[in-house]
Amino acid sequence: MDPESVVAAGRVPHGSSDDPDLLDFSANTNPHVPDGTERVYREAFDAARTYPPDGYPAYREAAAEYVGCAPEDVVATPGGLAAIRLAIEVTVDPGDSVLVPYPSFGEYAREVRLQGASVSFVPHDELLGTDPADHAMAVVCNPNNPTGDAYDPGELAAFADRCGAAGTPLLADEAFLGFTDRPSLAGRAGVVVARSLTKLFGLPGIRAGFAVAAGDLGSRLQVARRAWALGTPAAAVGAHCMGCSSFVAGTRERVHAERERMRSALADRFGVHPSESPFLLLDVGERDPAAVVAAARERGVALRDATTFRGLDSHVRVAVRLPEENDRLLEVLADV
Repeated sequence: MDPESVVAAGRVPHGSSDDPDLLDFSANTNPHVPDGTERVYREAFDAARTYPPDGYPAYREAAAEYVGCAPEDVVATPGGLAAIRLAIEVTVDPGDSVLVPYPSFGEYAREVRLQGASVSFVPHDELLGTDPADHAMAVVCNPNNPTGDAYDPGELAAFADRCGAAGTPLLADEAFLGFTDRPSLAGRAGVVVARSLTKLFGLPGIRAGFAVAAGDLGSRLQVARRAWALGTPAAAVGAHCMGCSSFVAGTRERVHAERERMRSALADRFGVHPSESPFLLLDVGERDPAAVVAAARERGVALRDATTFRGLDSHVRVAVRLPEENDRLLEVLADV
């Protein structure tokens, strides 16, 4: 990290409400967690009184099985954002340029700038057509946040190959890929995959994730990673959750059905962006997005003001939650 760049850096707005009286549609986390998660967390307490094994063998084995890669290519991190930071830290130097999509997760640009590098913004739906040469890294978010659309697997793989040929590492943020049946880029040469257990498994406070990279890029991550990056409970819970394939399948089915129901119900009042994610991006048209968010809040529902994302000026984002909760959202949005 470049110390001089920290002085000019700011924070990035995010969703999520800590008000227990609000039904939170501003964060895209699963309302359910896999069966047995609390038991695993509690059983990890005694082991947490000593340092965890720094290699995290069980966690890495579970992650490798989960995304389809070699365990030795997995680096345990306290959340997906930690994996993103680690990848950028070992790749990007001050003065470098990094290809970053927009509108997309704001932390990519922040992390690049913290390294003293410059951001080359590209519309997210045009990124795969750009030339990655002369850039220190390219970033993709798949599916993209906040739009929700996913890249064609063949086109994404071809872009990864072009990045490799140009000597430009590709950072693929797959925080929401588990909600789809699309293949991961994990283990592909020249690619760092960042994964989070926050969204799919409904555990934002556990802070568990991982990076995947092979070859020299993977070696750099392994050397630079923090020792004891995961607490013992987080590692135990993460390994448990990643093995819950029936939970993943059930979540995908529910989210798909509810997302399509919501999209159909909302299309008469809003522009609804196509999505393969557990959220929908809504264009509110001539209405003031801040006023829409405020009106929903007065009725006990928290929405995400998406105008904080670069390139959006008339949008809000809503999560896909449980059917009865989604009914409440639809009732509120029918009146704003």
